[in-house]
Amino acid sequence: MAHRFLRSAPGLSIVLSTYNAPDELELTLWGYSVQTRRDFEVVIADDGSGPETRDRIEHMRESTGLSISHVWQEDDGFRKCRILNRAIVEARGDYLVLSDGDCIPRDDFVATHAALAKRGHFVSGGRVRLASDVGAAIDREAVLAGSPFEEAWLRERQAIVRGRDCHKLERSRRRAVWLDRLTTTRATWNGHNASAWKSDLLAVNGFDERMTYPVEDRELGERLRNAGIRPLQARHRAVCAHVEHARPWLDREAQARNAQLRAETRGVPRWLRFFEGLVRGPHWTKHGIHKGPRPDGG
Repeated sequence: MAHRFLRSAPGLSIVLSTYNAPDELELTLWGYSVQTRRDFEVVIADDGSGPETRDRIEHMRESTGLSISHVWQEDDGFRKCRILNRAIVEARGDYLVLSDGDCIPRDDFVATHAALAKRGHFVSGGRVRLASDVGAAIDREAVLAGSPFEEAWLRERQAIVRGRDCHKLERSRRRAVWLDRLTTTRATWNGHNASAWKSDLLAVNGFDERMTYPVEDRELGERLRNAGIRPLQARHRAVCAHVEHARPWLDREAQARNAQLRAETRGVPRWLRFFEGLVRGPHWTKHGIHKGPRPDGG
């Protein structure tokens, strides 16, 4: 019988975005079923999937014992930011971990985010990118066994896309801490792996719903920084795995619009990022959870 997860109001909510990828979502949910910390709920932010995804969620709710809610909106193009905002509002936890429905969490994923939760900060986690060919080898048994995070298993299948991702497989907390301190990678809000206090996400009005693919998630992190919420680097401690896939929805015009919106949020152009600490853009978006200026007029 599946372990029954805590049903009372949780301190933690896991928010997963998805769109017509029930097989990948199922594997991800199996990953959450074997977490070392279990007092959390899962909120599926569904950007218009068909009935197969709904049925699979029902099946996984019964099979895993996870507390899962399904927040759905009609399919009307890429509106991931909109459905994520709805999920943020509906999440019952005080602390929210946001990821994608095709990102399998390591068994210490939830516990690590919870341990790193700190007022005035958000957590920037990491992702191990796996070759598309290995997707067929990752099944329920592999996820439950933690195989996508075992270097020998991955190398045998030539699954590692970037050699430096092997550092993210480090299970020694002390080494992982040092890797996070030494990395030159900027800590950002990553849609595949980030967490924050719900109150902080509400204070900046959630995601800007004008943002579309790609890097629509980064703008939220930039507004959190504008609000004084500092990023905490955890790319080697809070880890998930993602099988690479084609992205036919990439729109160059949308990419350019996103870049312009992010420049407005940062307060300076990208090529002047050195001065970001001296100039801050807005932290509230008029195109988020609430439409318009801040209710308090601030």
